[in-house]
Amino acid sequence: MKIVPLHYLLVAGEVEVGNRPRRRPIVPSAVFGMVVFIITEVMFFSSLISAYLIIRAGLDEWPPWGQPRLPIEATAFNTFLLILSAFAVYKSRNLLQQQKQTQAYRFHLGAITLGAFFLLLQGYEWIQLLQYGMTLSSSIYGAMFYLIIGAHSVHVLAALLAMGYGISLFHRTQHQGRISESLLPIHILWYFVVGIWPLLYALVYLV
Repeated sequence: MKIVPLHYLLVAGEVEVGNRPRRRPIVPSAVFGMVVFIITEVMFFSSLISAYLIIRAGLDEWPPWGQPRLPIEATAFNTFLLILSAFAVYKSRNLLQQQKQTQAYRFHLGAITLGAFFLLLQGYEWIQLLQYGMTLSSSIYGAMFYLIIGAHSVHVLAALLAMGYGISLFHRTQHQGRISESLLPIHILWYFVVGIWPLLYALVYLV
């Protein structure tokens, strides 16, 4: 019986690392990062809403006397435009899966246009409210309104910029599956800014 030295047993054989199959992540890194970001933003808006409800509960009159009433009907139409933009994004993704890149591109542009109109109409609303004397310093009512609605507007603007970047993906990439995968984090962000707005609208404008 041949005795094998101990050091031969302790030395592992060479392994070809390059031949190992690459493990594909369950969730793309960009999507995972966007989900984590949205979770933090949900906490951010939750803190704003909590502060708004606490301050409102401590006042006898809301809105305070002398402050203009918010344009409920005009903002309802603006809300419809924003929700319609989410449908355009959904339609764009479906068309990409059907290998219809041109139609998907048009719906993507439509979502951007509707989101831009939302911001423009909201800016016009703010100008009107400022002319009627509702400012950050006029009352706690005005301060909370501009803080909550303004925070959402900043998120819409950031999402619009991301959607604008998505336009370049349609021009640089011809593979529909790759475009859809690259656009997914941007679309998730857009769904978030659209989805949280009806809650803010109902809380600030209607209740």
